[in-house]
Amino acid sequence: LQGIFVLGLPYALLHSGYSGLLLIVLAAALCCYTGKILIACLYEENENGQMIRVRDTYEDIANACCKKLSPSLGGTVVNVTQVMELIMTCILYLVVSGNLLSHSFPYIPVTEKTWSVIAFVTLLPCIFIRTLKIVSKLSQLCSLVHFVIIFVVITYCLTQMHQWSWAKFRLSLEFEDFLVSVGVIIFSYTSQIFLPTLEGNMKNPGEFRCMLNWTHFFACILKTTFALTAFLTWGEKTKEVITDNLPSFLETLVNLCLLTKALLSYPLPFFAATEIVYSCISKDSHSNYRSPLLALTVRGSFLLLTLLMAMFTPHFALLMGLSGSVTGAAMTFLLPSLFHLKLKWKKLSFLEKCADISVFILGFLCSLAGIVCSIKGLLEVFE
Repeated sequence: LQGIFVLGLPYALLHSGYSGLLLIVLAAALCCYTGKILIACLYEENENGQMIRVRDTYEDIANACCKKLSPSLGGTVVNVTQVMELIMTCILYLVVSGNLLSHSFPYIPVTEKTWSVIAFVTLLPCIFIRTLKIVSKLSQLCSLVHFVIIFVVITYCLTQMHQWSWAKFRLSLEFEDFLVSVGVIIFSYTSQIFLPTLEGNMKNPGEFRCMLNWTHFFACILKTTFALTAFLTWGEKTKEVITDNLPSFLETLVNLCLLTKALLSYPLPFFAATEIVYSCISKDSHSNYRSPLLALTVRGSFLLLTLLMAMFTPHFALLMGLSGSVTGAAMTFLLPSLFHLKLKWKKLSFLEKCADISVFILGFLCSLAGIVCSIKGLLEVFE
């Protein structure tokens, strides 16, 4: 819930004004809701009225919804979408790592792409990650590093409290700038891809809804505080990544922390993507797909693919925005609400149906707007 997107929240407030604060709260509520209904799709009621977990993955949910059309159509679409988003996320971490190293050591005559290769070398041990337990420990360290970053930025902002002014908030908004803000805010909360696995690995899955409520609540509080204090400090001078506003000595420190965070963040989407591929190979070949050689081959191929795309894909940021508008919105809003309506229609109240339909429409509009803006940006670049 506390990804690198958080560092762009003050910039989002610059373009969204007071409405941005409302959006931070609304996005938390919507993402929490879609997470709950997605997990609800894993369960069915038995003859005794008890809720039984009859599905394990996002793929299983999709297949259950599309079984009349094709037994595996829904799962294939979901798997392709998930893998695309996860690979793009891994590539983004490599690109960000190269950028951060380049800015942290400007006196070393090394290109940004070369720095990305150096960062890639440190990620080679990911080939040997076989369990979620290792990933969870790395993610825990990642969270600690992130809180250090947030603490440093907020502490510095509080020392500048004497120059804060609410007049810095914009009242008039440019529509395209506002859409950029919506994308940054919404996709700072997305975690739906990992939720079925997370819920399935909990010691007490019955506490999942409570966990989701509290994590989104605290994420909302932290993000609002962070974005507000940073924007009040720099106002119109707020940069796309807020760490660029810090004094040079703090900027270098925070950039190195961000580098650590990016490298520690990489294993989670990497592990999730390879697990999806393993599952598909298992069903297609009916063989021992977890043989050591095949495991190393698949993980090594994924690592190499992310490096090559980070090195040689032109205008990656715009392509990331385009794919994120499609895959991110689909996995976060469109598919959870659609699947929930399909699987639970007869048991949903009128208000629940309205809520699901509203989320679907909102997700569709966000996706469409993001696609239009990304394509427009690509066209401007190529022209």
